[in-house]
Amino acid sequence: MDPDLEATLEAVGERLRQMRAEHGLTLSDLSEQTGISRSTLSRLETGERRPTLEVLLILSRNYRISLDDMISGAGPEDPRIHPHARRVHGKVVLPLSRPDSEVQVFKIDIPASSRAPRRRSHEGFDWIYVLHGKLRLLVGEQDLILTEGEAAEFDTRAPHWFGSTGDSPVEILSMFSRQGERMHVKDGPHHPSSGNE
Repeated sequence: MDPDLEATLEAVGERLRQMRAEHGLTLSDLSEQTGISRSTLSRLETGERRPTLEVLLILSRNYRISLDDMISGAGPEDPRIHPHARRVHGKVVLPLSRPDSEVQVFKIDIPASSRAPRRRSHEGFDWIYVLHGKLRLLVGEQDLILTEGEAAEFDTRAPHWFGSTGDSPVEILSMFSRQGERMHVKDGPHHPSSGNE
């Protein structure tokens, strides 16, 4: 059997349990509505029994959704990310995680620039790894230069900023918790940010 199909069938039981809970039904309620015995429904939800097409059709009609929709949440999620780069304040930002991930990951290309730093602070933690070039990082009172292969992790409640040293572009990986999406400028006017400072 196809491995993806096998995994989907194994996950159907949990999906059926979730759907029953979403509709606020007990096993007895669902049995009464569908004519499927309570014991059969219980075995389906625990994975002791695999559902037949006939049973799935009965349940999908009872929930008034298509068969595809009913089992769509049961299969394994495609782990691949299909990122689309965007330009944010002159930087090229490539998201490497899903928008709803607890940890947001970005590859950021920062051009050589001598723009004045604008420190920000927000809830969460940030982790930065320098892929190429030199990165200037300001955290609190510290003014640091990170070179290729160096990493930094810091509490983003401290006013901070990162960018190029001014003489060459830099490429980094940046990871931060979802709280990092709520940023507050400490000095200078507010500019919305997505994955960069």
